[in-house]
Amino acid sequence: MKLIEQVEREDLVMFINACLSCTSQGEFYDECSYGQKISLDFLHDYILGNYRRLYTLTLAAGINHFNQAQIILKLLATGKSASADDRTLENQLITITLDRLPPQRAWGLLWQLRRQSINNRRARSIAQAYINSRGDKLAFQAVKYRSKLRAIVSHFHLKLEPELNNFLFGRWEKSFDTEIFEKFRQAFYSASAIYALPFTVAEGLAVKHQIPRQVFLEKIQGQMTAGEKLRLQGSADRGGIELTIDPQRLPLTKLALYLLSLDLKQRQEQLLEIAHWLATSAATILKNTPLQLGKVAAVLDRSYSSSGSREKRRRPLGIALAVDCLLQQVATEYQAFWTVPIADPLLVTPRGQTDLATPILAALAWQPELIVVISDGWENDPPGAVAELLRVYYAKIDPQRQVSIVHCNPVFNANDYELKQISPLVPTIGIREAADLPTVLAFMRFADGRGSLAELEAYLLQRTQDILAPV
Repeated sequence: MKLIEQVEREDLVMFINACLSCTSQGEFYDECSYGQKISLDFLHDYILGNYRRLYTLTLAAGINHFNQAQIILKLLATGKSASADDRTLENQLITITLDRLPPQRAWGLLWQLRRQSINNRRARSIAQAYINSRGDKLAFQAVKYRSKLRAIVSHFHLKLEPELNNFLFGRWEKSFDTEIFEKFRQAFYSASAIYALPFTVAEGLAVKHQIPRQVFLEKIQGQMTAGEKLRLQGSADRGGIELTIDPQRLPLTKLALYLLSLDLKQRQEQLLEIAHWLATSAATILKNTPLQLGKVAAVLDRSYSSSGSREKRRRPLGIALAVDCLLQQVATEYQAFWTVPIADPLLVTPRGQTDLATPILAALAWQPELIVVISDGWENDPPGAVAELLRVYYAKIDPQRQVSIVHCNPVFNANDYELKQISPLVPTIGIREAADLPTVLAFMRFADGRGSLAELEAYLLQRTQDILAPV
């Protein structure tokens, strides 16, 4: 029985790790996003088929939005397999998780139900409830996600109020009372009117009106979100257009990625501002998720592989920089050790081979209570040095494990369905955003085998109860 429980716990830990780090995008050592997708999809189906209730509870584990959407989609597609009690819990978690997803992710998920021909009573009810819950936001989102909403309504035969129904299905003979609907109607016929619409909506109409791309980008800036500007920064620069980005509107990890996209001269000129932006963004995270630590060291990987992939440019390095800023605020004593030492981390760039043993040895000499390692785990200078170092350290110097070490890996290894480890003595946990750090630290005891399956289930149930509890 113990062996069965151990296998179940390891399966679940592996799955949650994948859901913390992977979004089916290519990585530095594996640019094939298709391989990532296949591996992640297999893990979802395996856990769903063998541990449906725990699969559902994973929605409360702090996993990323991509995998939350995947779980909801698969639960709705396989409702017949759920017991009556499980179905009640699933409905509660699905409803609240869907409500908390970013709108583009939530509408995309409901649209996927149509693409996969999922049209059962539960799916219809959840889709209708989500639309009804949008309230004052519905008109704006109906414009921004018009084609998806129209497809969802048609698929599920949902009821809408008349003006929204007319807007979605192109009955535009008369003007609309809803302001944003009327703006869209005017922009459909007049090129000059498109600049009053959200960027993603205006983008499609710009093509219809044959407006040159660079002209469009220059005039639409006022309607673009900070994330949209960040995403289009490269293409705008190539066209000679400077997008004005307000860094203070970006969450911590995106802010770190934006700063890393600046050249060193720009960063040097704005060092004080950048430090303030990062500190403010980190403080915002801690308002929502308080975290207090003692003496902490961070070992941060800035090797060349931290430059990421075409789909995730500089993301591993961005997470390292963001975690560095977060730990500075939550630790009573803190010191960072980079794989290649740098005087000012705000000027960090990807550089060199992955030598993790040297900074870990330096961190151990500083005698912290906790060492947080941020790395993709592809140690190559020399390979296997950390595993041997920690084997000797824990055997000869710290057999009581007074120094805890956790390896946070932002890169999913699709070939092995897991994260690459640096040592069997150290728990490895997935991370995609610096804001995930409190979740990672709470999950640490299960990743290294100290927590039993029963404790893991209790942990997930407690998180579920916290989510479902009325505010």
